[in-house]
Amino acid sequence: KEVMCAYNRFEGDPCCGNNRLLTQILRNDWGFKGIVVTDCGAISDFFQRTKHGTHPDAAHASADAVLNGTDLECGSNFKSITDAVKKGLISEEKINTSVKRLLKARFELGEMNPTHPWSNIPFSVIDCPKHKELALKMAHESLVLLQNNNNLLPLNRQMKVAVIGPNANDSVMQWGNYNGFPSHTVTLLEGIRAKLPDAQIIYEPVCGYTNDTTLHSLFNQCSIDGEAGFNATYWNNREYKGKIAATDRLTTPFHFSAEGAIVFAPGVGLKNFTAIYRSTFRPTDSGAATFRVMTNGGITLFLNGKQIAEATNIKNHTNLYSFNYEAGKSYDIELRFIQVKDNPALNFDLAKQTPMDAREILNKLQSADVVIFAGGISPLLEGESMRVSDPGFKGGDRTEIELPAIQREVLALLKKNGKKTVFVNFSGSAMAIVPETQNCDAILQAWYPGQAGGTAVADVLFGDYNPAGRLPITFYKSMQQLPDYEDYSMKGRTYRFMTETPLYPFGYGLSYTRFSYGKATLNQSKLTKGEKAILTIPVSNVGQRDGEEVVQVYICRPDDKEGPQKTLRGFQRVNIAKGKTQNVQIELPYDSFEWFDAATNTIRPLNGTYKILYGNSSNEKDLQTCSIQIQ
Repeated sequence: KEVMCAYNRFEGDPCCGNNRLLTQILRNDWGFKGIVVTDCGAISDFFQRTKHGTHPDAAHASADAVLNGTDLECGSNFKSITDAVKKGLISEEKINTSVKRLLKARFELGEMNPTHPWSNIPFSVIDCPKHKELALKMAHESLVLLQNNNNLLPLNRQMKVAVIGPNANDSVMQWGNYNGFPSHTVTLLEGIRAKLPDAQIIYEPVCGYTNDTTLHSLFNQCSIDGEAGFNATYWNNREYKGKIAATDRLTTPFHFSAEGAIVFAPGVGLKNFTAIYRSTFRPTDSGAATFRVMTNGGITLFLNGKQIAEATNIKNHTNLYSFNYEAGKSYDIELRFIQVKDNPALNFDLAKQTPMDAREILNKLQSADVVIFAGGISPLLEGESMRVSDPGFKGGDRTEIELPAIQREVLALLKKNGKKTVFVNFSGSAMAIVPETQNCDAILQAWYPGQAGGTAVADVLFGDYNPAGRLPITFYKSMQQLPDYEDYSMKGRTYRFMTETPLYPFGYGLSYTRFSYGKATLNQSKLTKGEKAILTIPVSNVGQRDGEEVVQVYICRPDDKEGPQKTLRGFQRVNIAKGKTQNVQIELPYDSFEWFDAATNTIRPLNGTYKILYGNSSNEKDLQTCSIQIQ
């Protein structure tokens, strides 16, 4: 798809565009010897009339792709290569060029060996303590403290804490998209429970992501054969019988998607497969439950051996079937799935729904000293080619960047009633949260922090870890700060071209301590090819705690009136004890000063004076400047 986007740049000629990109530039100019693979479904786009429609059929599209440098397809259209040869569209000699590259890669990966290098690695190694420590380290370092009015954070452990919001106890959300499945995921609620006794914690989901209905998952009350979760059995056929392809134990709500050729389980195909998921629901109280399903495929649902629902291709999360349950009784659940279309998917949970009651919420939170609102969005709302149409979302894309209205209402309600509030925002993309900066005392950007995310966030909230994460993207104030989506120029976008003041700039992030920057020195004032500049920056921790600082270096070419205002060319994360100063050295090789040359249509170091800007964010007021001459 990325290659196809380039066709327009080469006068609309697919052959010219592809050949220029993959043959002249990639292989001839850059010397690339590896394989080129398509994005999933890209070859189909060539000949589908509703897409690009540049070719009459799969044979012509596949032949053209191979002739112009594509070796491997994510899809099924390359099966037509045989027909393409028969029609004289491509020769076997041309095909062999790609075949040789593919075989070379497979030999290098060890696929032709009796056993793969990775085939004997046990799960105990994958899930070992060292890897869990790494997951926690990654989560710690990614967290970005955006606001901390009156130093509310870190929280006092004597406080009574209310943990609310749709992301407070959601493990699946923390994985992001195209994810693995950890043996255990610590949610924010679990992370806080590890810090405080239960008597100091109030937990209420309060609302959903985009609606005023609270979903309480009952999945943890399902078990089979004495173990929590569902048993899964898979077959690579459409009959639910014969040789079993794989079995699995699922301990969290289902979140399967074959986008990107990801199978439901190792050994299971992408097509012509079936699955049966079984468990028993043993409720601890009485109430009403609903089966929540979203799927690209066919499903049949059984309760206590009786078929209760059947559906195909449910585009949005749907309450498929509801029933009343009683404490002390058992309810056998069986869900059957059959693949019927490309990119099969299945999201499934058993949940209890409760309408939001503002008065009841305030009554329950009355005794809390501080409220931690775990909100934001979810990978079930934003992602690639998703079947979602909630307000603000369409097909996995975001049509708005604001916090969903219902969450905004809850935070405004807390502010109106005088509650000190910490907003923990989970999202994989930028959020416009201007009202939240006014209604919340502290804001922590948590992203989708993975299996140790709950521990990491709790560590920051209670001061066991001093945050030092920095924003890798710009947070805008609103959609009005962004140019039209179909305007492909970079003008007004990102920290490199934006002239307005954003909500939070690229590289921004707070700490529980303070850092001061001295005047930097350069090892030389002029730089020629083969040399490197070394910038030495004295950074002092002038606060009351040890902490990490992310020192950032940007380059600016004042003579370029059209190009970026600045661009990041180096950074270093350093740990500095309180009261200490460290001389941070950042190297800037000659190639760091590459810039676009409109005269030659190339990117190369250009002669002239460059500004070097250094500090703790891309914001002009956070940066100091020195200059260097490039020759």
